[in-house]
Formats: sequence, C-alpha cells, structure tokens
Amino acid sequence: MNIKEHLSSLDKAGNLRRLPQIIQDGKWVIREDMRMLNLSSNDYLGLASGSDLQQEFLDICPKRDLRFSSSSSRLLTGNFPICEELEEMLSTAFGKEAALLFNSGYHANTGILPALSDKSTLIVADKLVHASLIDGMLLGSATFRRFPHQDLVRLEKILEAEASQYEKVFVVVESVYSMDGDVTDLRRLVELKSKYPNVMLYVDEAHAIGVRGKNGLGIAEEQDCIAGIDLLVGTFGKALASMGAYVACTKEIREYLVNTMRPLIFSTALPPFQWAWTAFVFSRLKDFSERRDKLSSNSSYLASALNGMGGEMSESHIVPLMVGDSAECIIRAEYLQRKGFYCMPVRPPTVPKGTSRIRFSLTANVEREELEALVDIVKTSLV
Repeated sequence: MNIKEHLSSLDKAGNLRRLPQIIQDGKWVIREDMRMLNLSSNDYLGLASGSDLQQEFLDICPKRDLRFSSSSSRLLTGNFPICEELEEMLSTAFGKEAALLFNSGYHANTGILPALSDKSTLIVADKLVHASLIDGMLLGSATFRRFPHQDLVRLEKILEAEASQYEKVFVVVESVYSMDGDVTDLRRLVELKSKYPNVMLYVDEAHAIGVRGKNGLGIAEEQDCIAGIDLLVGTFGKALASMGAYVACTKEIREYLVNTMRPLIFSTALPPFQWAWTAFVFSRLKDFSERRDKLSSNSSYLASALNGMGGEMSESHIVPLMVGDSAECIIRAEYLQRKGFYCMPVRPPTVPKGTSRIRFSLTANVEREELEALVDIVKTSLV
C-alpha cells in the first residue's frame, strides 16, 4: 500500500479527514474566533456541559471513588466496588439477571460477538450496523450475513432458510441508526426471534439510551420489549455525558464474557471516578423527562422542515440533510459553518458512496428559534 497515493486519492474524492481544532463552550463551538451552534455533538440531553450537575456530583462523590486511574484490568485490581454497584443498578433498571461494564461501545461490540460465537454460529446483521459491530463479526469465526437495512421480511427469509443449520444464531441491530436517525421495530424482532429456539437478539441502544422511553431506558423500554432482548447493549458517552458501555444479559452470559472476552480481559479498566459519575447520572435518568420532551419536539420540527432533503428519513434526534457528492457536501457544510452552525459532512466510508450528508445531531440545549434560523439558512443554500 502506498500511503501517499492513498491520501491523495482520498483528498481528490473529497473524503480526506482532519482532526478539527475547536474549543467547546456549552452548546457552542469556537473555531478560528468563530462561534457556532454545535449541531454535531452526541450530548443529546445537554448534560456534558452542565456545571450544576457536575458540582452536585463532586459534593457527594465518596472519597473511595476519587481515584483517576484503575491502574489495572478488572480481573486484577481494577474491579472497584462502584463497578459492581453500577452493574447492579443497570440489571435492576432493565429487569435483567446481570450486567457487565466495558471501556467503550467499541470495546463492547468488538468483544461480545467473537466471545459468544464460533464456527457453528450464524450472525445476521442489518446492513447499516455500526463499524464496531462489523469489526466484531470479522474478528470472530462465525458465519455472518447482512440483510438490507430495516428489511425484516428479508431477515425472516434468511432465518427460515439457514437458522436450522447452526447451533446458535444472533440477529444484530441498532435501535436508532446513527446516520439516518431511523428507529427499528424491536417488538417485531422479538416476535420473530421467538419462532426459533436457537436465535438470540443483540440490540445496540447507543443512540437511544437516556433519550427514549418513559424512564430514558431506550427504544426497548419505549416499545415494551426489554425482556425479549437477549443482549441489550448501550453506551454512556452520548446522552449520559460520561464514558464506557454496558450489556444487560443473563448471569451465565456475564460470567462467560468475563472469562472469554478479550477487550475486557486485556484492557485497563476505566477509573472508579468515571464509573461513579456514570452511576450518578444514570440514577437520575427519570428526572430528565423535560429534556427528552424538548429534544423530541425539536427533532420532529427539524425533520419535518427538512422534508424532501433527507429529514423524512429520521424518527429521532439525528436528522440527515442528504447531499450525495462528497465535495459538494463539504461545501454545504462549510457554508452552514460560516453562518454560525457547526455541522459536519459525513462521507464514505462512514456512509455508502453517493450518500454523503450533513448530519444534524440535536441536543436538549438547542432552542426552537435557533433551528428555525438553521432551516432558513439551509433553504437559502439551495437557491
């Protein structure tokens, strides 16, 4: 591989990436003395910049958790009391036998599937699942298939034809897809799974936990089907304004992962201070219903206002503005940035070729009048 030539080809195609040099200030981003409304953050509830919430946590955080490094994996000396307390909190909230913590959603998704699968396993995944899930499938020895995005009829046909040929089958989906903002019919998947004794359902709620459901427990709570999901995965680094990830599952699966999951076994654990903050925020999810309602209202407004430009794809707080060509997408994003909106172009390989888009990622801190101004600017850019 010629690195120089590869970089050059990426540049010519409009797909060369660079790390942005920015300063974050609440719901704003400052770059080169320009202050822009941040519409590219995953801080969906607007908690990451909440100084009052942070101060409340610092005032009550136990001294035992004021440690900024675990200095070890959990299997050595990195399993602090707060880890198991948070896992107990999670398993209770989801009504599951157990839960297990990970350093990140990427760690979870690249580690769980390879640990639980072998050559007698089939994994059937939605075409648009996250790169971490794809990597997890590639790292393992299982056979895997990918069905067209949200095409549950096609999924059923695959299961009808192939499920009986394998000891175990995993159906892998996300509840809210990060590029289109659409929502999966988890109830239908649970019903489909129940027809096959060897099928297990793996659901990634990374973009739904904290945001959806009466208590903020995600789409599975909203659709009242948590009990039918075998591996319920989520992250703390988005709406919960922290770091790390979890899976809610059975005690047997938890114990098996502790003994076989390489990213867990061979990684230094997150520090107890981080887990304590996560537990603090998670314990207050019920209190953020007004933030969830505001986010939902703003999301519906923007999706409707961008109807015909990609907004109609969205059923969530992630609203795409479809452009198509990567170079044109960069131009459109830079125009919006000059007008005071920090919006980033999303290009291949993150999305399929020819579907480059500007992804508006909304937070509860955004006001309706700010979105109205955004819509006016978007319409102006089309003239």
